[in-house]
Amino acid sequence: MDSKVKDKIWTRTLYAISISVVLLLVLMVGYIFYQGRGFLNPSFLFGEPKIVEVGSGIGPQLFNSFYMLVVSLLITVPIGVGAGVYLAEYAKEGVFLNIIRLSIEAISSLPSIVVGLFGLLVFVNLTKWGFTLFSGALAVAILNLPTITRVSENAISSVSKTIKEGSIALGATKFQTIWRVVLPAALSQIITGIILISGRIFGEAAALLYTSGMSAPTLDFSAKSIFSSNSPFNIFRPAETLSVHIWKLNSEGMVPDATSIANKSSAVLIIMVLIFNILARILGKKIQEKYTGTK
Repeated sequence: MDSKVKDKIWTRTLYAISISVVLLLVLMVGYIFYQGRGFLNPSFLFGEPKIVEVGSGIGPQLFNSFYMLVVSLLITVPIGVGAGVYLAEYAKEGVFLNIIRLSIEAISSLPSIVVGLFGLLVFVNLTKWGFTLFSGALAVAILNLPTITRVSENAISSVSKTIKEGSIALGATKFQTIWRVVLPAALSQIITGIILISGRIFGEAAALLYTSGMSAPTLDFSAKSIFSSNSPFNIFRPAETLSVHIWKLNSEGMVPDATSIANKSSAVLIIMVLIFNILARILGKKIQEKYTGTK
């Protein structure tokens, strides 16, 4: 067969595969939105959940999902990016580095349910914290650290050596070069990694079942003490997230409209991920433009 014909066949095959993936995604999202129609109703988004009555809301679960995202990112990003900087700029090839890489790969392959059980033993029982938002954030951080570490390492390693050498030649120290030159240049890829792990935080349920719990206390935004059991910002309180709420509704929901609430919650979860992805990319682009002087 002529090489040009082969090239056309493979090109069209790859186009067909790409279009199929996009169509599948569109159909799946469209189906979820159709099943969850009415999910933008304020009384649903900000209402309180009910045990046996029709018309539950997801206000506490929605807040808990965003708060879990923030707390988990505050734990994961500094450690993950720091580890990426170490692996890319300071670590030397050898046994120790091989052990680190093997450990990262081993953690990344752990099932989330196993991490959840580990979190139950350590963050819930051993520390005697009980089911808390902080326990859940730590468990999710364990799941996400390998991803953000590997993405950061690759992003930092891909920055041109000429740029680094130019910075050092101008008198900057290695730390100043990393902080002011390398990290801004690698920021877009690191932002991509943060978006990836954020999607996992929003959608994670197995690890959170055993760590942050399956209950959401009524939140009082007027609470004076952050350590109050009903303070929304208390990280040592149970915090059922939206993904856990969906799982609970589908498995043991007692409300008559459990399926409808689960469908609407799924649609809200997708909207949350899309909005966060868009905002993170816009913010990342602005930060990169500020530090690199490019537009």
